[in-house]
Amino acid sequence: MLCTDLLNYTGRGLLLVCCAPCCAGAVDFIAKNKVNMTLFFYNPNIYPLDEYEKRKAEVIRLANTYNVPFIDTDYTPSEYMEATKGKGDCPERGERCFLCFKLRLLKTALYAKHNGFDYFTSTLGFSRWKNLSQVDTAGFEVEKITGEKYLDVNWRKSGIQELARQVVRENKIYEQNYCGCIYSFQNSKK
Repeated sequence: MLCTDLLNYTGRGLLLVCCAPCCAGAVDFIAKNKVNMTLFFYNPNIYPLDEYEKRKAEVIRLANTYNVPFIDTDYTPSEYMEATKGKGDCPERGERCFLCFKLRLLKTALYAKHNGFDYFTSTLGFSRWKNLSQVDTAGFEVEKITGEKYLDVNWRKSGIQELARQVVRENKIYEQNYCGCIYSFQNSKK
């Protein structure tokens, strides 16, 4: 679905975000269109801790700039390592990424379900380095598990990518050079 389809939803949404560059366009769209959505930061995959803190700080700054609600969760890298155990050699966009998406979307859906949100979605598939259909497959699997509605919003369309670049530039947002996990970190050093 396109982000403009969100204008037809009156319920409360929970948006899983990973970093400011990937959610900048979505946050701008949400704020300007008064979409009832809260940002949810659950990223146990991000390595190392100082990188996690940088990314979280930038998302908080973006949320504050646009006056969009923000929910933070604990940093629990052991949850990521357990969920992706034995998958360290998988390539980007492979099984490890799918398991990571599913872990993070499950936590998002459970939070949404227990806190009165009507649906959940994410910006995990925004990056060209990620497979959007893989993210959506994980989201729909989580919907079946939890009963919480997953919306497969494509934040790459409707001018959102261009808008994200503009927001990043105008706000001088930190841009990382790897996806986030220890494996993508190691690959970025090669």
